[in-house]
Formats: sequence, C-alpha cells, structure tokens
Amino acid sequence: MILNRIWIGMFIIAIVVAASKLIFWHDIDIMKQMIDALSSSAKTGFELSLYLTGAMCLWLGIMKIGENGGALNAMTRMVSPLFSRLFPDIPKNHPSIGSMMMNFSANMLGLDNAATPLGLKAMGELQELNPKKDTASNAQIMFLVLNTSGLTIIPISIFALRSGAESPTEVFLPILVSTYIATLAGLIFVSIRQRINLFNRVILAYIGTLTAFIGLLLYYVVMHPEHGEAVSIIVGGGIMFGIILSFIILAARKKINVYDSFIDGAKDGFKVAIGIVPYLIAMLCAIALLRASGTLDGLLDGVRYAVIGMGITVTEWVDALPVAFMKPLSGGGARGAFAEIMSNFGAGSMQERIAATMQGSTETTLYVVAVYFGAVKISKTRYAIAAGLFADLIGIIAAIVVAYIFFGNG
Repeated sequence: MILNRIWIGMFIIAIVVAASKLIFWHDIDIMKQMIDALSSSAKTGFELSLYLTGAMCLWLGIMKIGENGGALNAMTRMVSPLFSRLFPDIPKNHPSIGSMMMNFSANMLGLDNAATPLGLKAMGELQELNPKKDTASNAQIMFLVLNTSGLTIIPISIFALRSGAESPTEVFLPILVSTYIATLAGLIFVSIRQRINLFNRVILAYIGTLTAFIGLLLYYVVMHPEHGEAVSIIVGGGIMFGIILSFIILAARKKINVYDSFIDGAKDGFKVAIGIVPYLIAMLCAIALLRASGTLDGLLDGVRYAVIGMGITVTEWVDALPVAFMKPLSGGGARGAFAEIMSNFGAGSMQERIAATMQGSTETTLYVVAVYFGAVKISKTRYAIAAGLFADLIGIIAAIVVAYIFFGNG
C-alpha cells in the first residue's frame, strides 16, 4: 500500500535528518523537540476530535434528513438529462445510470458512506456492458474521473475540522468554486479523448448556467476584493441554509419524522468521527516529526525560494502544499496534513484557509481508482489515472487562486 510506505518513509526520513543534525551539527535539542512534537501532535489530534465529533453529528444529522426526505432522488432527476449525453454508450434506462447519479448525488451531499457502495454498484453494472473485461470502458473512465474530481456541495468533514475557527463555513464558497473547476477540467479532458460533443444544447445549458454563476461571482469578488470574505460567508451561508430548508421541507412533505432522522444521522456522525481520529493522529504525528526535524520546512522553503525567484511574491500557499501532496493518495492522510497546518498556523490563517480549500477541491484519485477498478478486476485503466490527476492538479491550482481571491484582503 502506497500510504503505508509513505508513512514509514516520513518517520525514517525525520529520524535520519534529526540524527544527522545531532551528529554533524551537535544539535543536542533536536531529540527533545522530536519527542515533544510527537506528544503535542497526539494531544492536538485528541482536541480536534472533540470539535470533530460534535460537528460530524450536526452535519450528518442534517444529511440524514435530506437522504430520508428524497434529496438524492431529487438531485438524480435534476441531472438525468445531462448524464444521458455524457454516457452515450449506455443504453437508455440501464440500471447503471441510476446508480451513477445516486453516487454523484451522495458525493455532492458529502455522504461518503452512502456514495462508495453506490459507486461500486455502478461500476459493476457498467462492467456488464464492457466488451473487454480487463480494460476500462469509456463509460467507466468518465464515471471514475467525474467521481474523483470530487464535486461536493457540502464538505462536511472540512466544516467539522474547522469547528474551532471563528467562521467554520467561510470556506464553503471557495471550495464549491474550486471543486467545480476541477470537475469541469476532468470532464473536458475525458470528453476530448472520447470525442463527446460538449457543445450539445443540453450539456451547454447545464455547464453554461453553472459556469456563468461562478464566473459572475468571481468577477464581483475580483472587482470588490474587500468584500471577498463577506461574500463567501453571506452567499455561501444563504446557499447552505437554502439546502437545509429544502431538506426539511422535502422530509416534512413525505411525512418523515425529521427529528428522528436527525438523531439517526447524528449517531452515524459520532461513529464516523471516532473512526477518523486514529488516521488523523497517525498523520499528525508523522508530519509533526518532519516539521520538528526541519525536513518539511526545508522542503517547503526550497519551493518558496523557487517561486520567489520566478517573481511570485505571495507564498502562503506553499505551506499548504502537504495537503496537495497527500490528497490523491488518501483522504485520511490529507485530513491529517490539513489538521497539522491548522494547528501550526492557526484556524483562520491564510495558510489554513488555502489548505481547507485544497482539501475540498479534489478527491483521492489513486485510492478510488484502486478500489473501483479493483472491484471489477480491471487491470488496464487506459488514461483514467492521467485524467483524474489532471483534474486534481487543476483543482489544487484553482483552490490557491480562489482562496486568494476571497481571502487575500481578509
């Protein structure tokens, strides 16, 4: 497993660098700093878990209301005309279409637990149509790339991790813009390879409307940079409360017990939060050792000097790069990297806001490729990984630019 090797490597590199400082530079404090970093990061992980548990209960409770009230089905019906044109090889009314749209809808709502089984089901149904069982089909590649580009409307885990910030949901709009750009990049990449006509009237209606909304939003913030943070909070908050209200109304119309639905979701939130904590602490400890040994700061300083040499004077994004490095590999690893940045620079700092936007802009491409294709025994992935990583790269770049647009004057 790649993450296992990376984690081991992080410990070994940190210890070797620290030992070198002790032996060759006689830095007698380095070992104490390393031990203190381990203890401090474990404590930070526990403190974060307290915020995480409450916030996960809140948001998963709300998501459960939407799930029981039919939000997934409503979103599925809304995007059905678009997806029938993005997957021309799939027969009309094939069960894979419903599974895929349910998967996308669950991802958009941040329902990871519901999204993965639906995604595996969709991949299995697509495999039934695949003439070459060991080779990824066009439909499977399109599905996987749209999945890994990570379009998310409500990034629950990021809100949960930012619970200690003054405004935990202030990154909602920057994340929405960045993840949309990443998804659009992945869609264009695959459509070019598969010769799908993106200028189809139906496709243009969907993509054009969203792009126009996001473009106008960014234009306003660029023209009025002093309002960037306020726009993120007000517009983002308005969208979020609109979604929550629609969830409650849908559930009430179906005569669903809204309160009980919230409680059921909150119980799931507690379980999810507890499950995340070990992964969070594992990555926090590894990154803390790298930072205490001077390895991480040395690496990031090298990048910083290089970009300054290129004439780029704003460099807070460099400190957020550990999230970008970890995101394609592991969601848990990226969460740990984000938590370490938040602990080191503080919630609400520019570095933390950029890292939060990065965290929400893309999905764990290599992990999803391994799980989804592995489930149907596909060994020849064609250009799926290249397309997914391209979308990740565009998403990370977009996250940096968008975060500066919204928060650069904050």
